[in-house]
Amino acid sequence: MRLHPSQRFKASSAIEAGVPLKDMMGRRLIDLIGESLAAVVPGFDTKRFRSRALKGLDALELKDRAANISHAMAENLPSRFGDLSPLLIQSMGPPLEATEDNGLAPFFYLPHSQLIAIHGVSTFDAGMQANYELTQRFTAEFSIRPFLITHRKKCLSLLKRWTKDPNPHVRRLVSEGTRPRLPWAERLREFQEDPQLALPLLERLKDDSELYVRRSVANHLGDILKDHVDVGFDVCERWLDEIEDCDDESRCKNRRWMIRHAVRYHAKKQEPRALALRRVAADV
Repeated sequence: MRLHPSQRFKASSAIEAGVPLKDMMGRRLIDLIGESLAAVVPGFDTKRFRSRALKGLDALELKDRAANISHAMAENLPSRFGDLSPLLIQSMGPPLEATEDNGLAPFFYLPHSQLIAIHGVSTFDAGMQANYELTQRFTAEFSIRPFLITHRKKCLSLLKRWTKDPNPHVRRLVSEGTRPRLPWAERLREFQEDPQLALPLLERLKDDSELYVRRSVANHLGDILKDHVDVGFDVCERWLDEIEDCDDESRCKNRRWMIRHAVRYHAKKQEPRALALRRVAADV
């Protein structure tokens, strides 16, 4: 059986010195995305899509190249996102089976992420369904941010349900997507000002079965510590207190690792409270 176009997209296993990431957003990727869309969109004009996606591409950097391709996708798909979203989802390949060592191949979906971020936010349910599917193949931590800004209450309510989703990529999105200082991403100013918006979600994920998710929780807590140091340290101390009489060694070990990871930035600065937390959270 012929592999899905996303499975035929060749990319390095990691970032390589001297090889610009923007090179991934080139003609081969455009042809493969066009093929994936033509398979599910009646009358899809592959040549028109390719011509639009290539227009001015060589002068652009990574994110702008992805945006250029996403604009070409949007111009050749239904204008209503409620109609576009099911087709976009149908065009996607199989979900990722692993949470680690997937290399750069999932960047096949960077233009999809841009498309959802720009056009999906106008239609909450269809847009969030697209994010749900995207994060199982790439990541939706960037494309979900406009939803958190425009539809904060509805988005947080849905993310609360997603903390119990069976797929670890979806659960990680709950934490990673709401990080106020997520690298490469638009700042979530309201979340940066009020950590209580996302902390209830982190509470539900702090003992997640996957390190992939727990690492995101620790990084999110590290973001909080940079803006609300006392709030962040209070959470760390409370989470450690909760396992003082823990009889589940695996859970205790995981929780201690998460605290050490969360406070590492402040520990490097020799902040006493961070150093004390690392001592208490040391593996024993």
